[in-house]
Amino acid sequence: MQDRYDCAIVGAGIVGLAHALAASRAGLRTLVLEREARAVGASIRNFGFVTVTGQEAGDCWRRARRARDIWAALAPQAGIEILQRGLVFAARRPEALACLEEFAAGPMGEGCRMLSAREAAAAGALRPDLAGALHSPHELRVESRDAVPRLAAWLEAQGVAFRRLTAVTGVEPGRLHSTAGTVAADRIIVCPGTDLRTLFPQSFTRRGVTLCKLHMLRVAAPGVALPGAVMSDLGLMRYLGYRDCPSLPRLAARLRAEQGAELADGIHLIAVQGADGSLVVGDSHHYSDSPDPFQPGAVDDLILRELSAVLDLPRPEVLERWVGVYPSGPDTAFFESPMPGVMLVSVTSGTGASTAFGLAEDVFAAWESMA
Repeated sequence: MQDRYDCAIVGAGIVGLAHALAASRAGLRTLVLEREARAVGASIRNFGFVTVTGQEAGDCWRRARRARDIWAALAPQAGIEILQRGLVFAARRPEALACLEEFAAGPMGEGCRMLSAREAAAAGALRPDLAGALHSPHELRVESRDAVPRLAAWLEAQGVAFRRLTAVTGVEPGRLHSTAGTVAADRIIVCPGTDLRTLFPQSFTRRGVTLCKLHMLRVAAPGVALPGAVMSDLGLMRYLGYRDCPSLPRLAARLRAEQGAELADGIHLIAVQGADGSLVVGDSHHYSDSPDPFQPGAVDDLILRELSAVLDLPRPEVLERWVGVYPSGPDTAFFESPMPGVMLVSVTSGTGASTAFGLAEDVFAAWESMA
């Protein structure tokens, strides 16, 4: 392994790869170190859904819009297929429809439009008994389990060096120590994903970061094309971009009365479609410092029940089931410099695919301002 680099990045998940892209574009000789042989964590166990609409106002929304643009420009270069564009946010209840109308009328609703129940159903696959829907043109979707390895391979072809099956055990200014030896680097960026204990654990403790486990499923092709990614009422409770909608408290009260079990398991619906027509569906949220590896069927059943309440799909056939784990904290993401020449970066909201490219640009901009 070459002894010195301009920039060394710990972690080859989507956050680490986003920083490798930013470093490469800055003309830095860059090395990425990854403990696994390939991406196996949250970066591939997700929807591949680059979500803009509904992200928290401010940095998160801005980063999502920037990341969406980078994905769109990068995908054809890296051989990554964009499988879907846009979002249809289905409203099952009048209170949810009112929230979506309020959001669409605000500054973050620019470009979005409301659909009647008939228009939503005519778009394809959605049930005709919905209250209506919001359509956003801003989203795109890739298949993460394919896109992340392709992105890494493309970066390697651009000159970024990778050292896999290599765990980083310690960091100091200008130097990191790994199971493959010591590397010197002018800049070190630590993107540890779910490893909150090996490098700078005090930062995660101080920021109140824990881990979140989620359930996801792949469902057999329904025989129709979705009009884009699909979400529903429960998502209004989880996405912070909707929290200022005046109608949200009324929706929350109704959801507590009618779908208390779903709220208790942190369930909201996202359904996206693959090239083979199958749907990736989820998800749920359970928090722990050490999440268990089990996937209770009752939680999956609640997710599938919500899917059938939105799509005309009464008996979805499950092809795959899996859990994902990501760091979760009070901020959507953070970066800090725990020592000179070192930056610790973490997305703590499950929005890595949606925001990491924008976040990486912010990290490099902050680094330049510190120089």
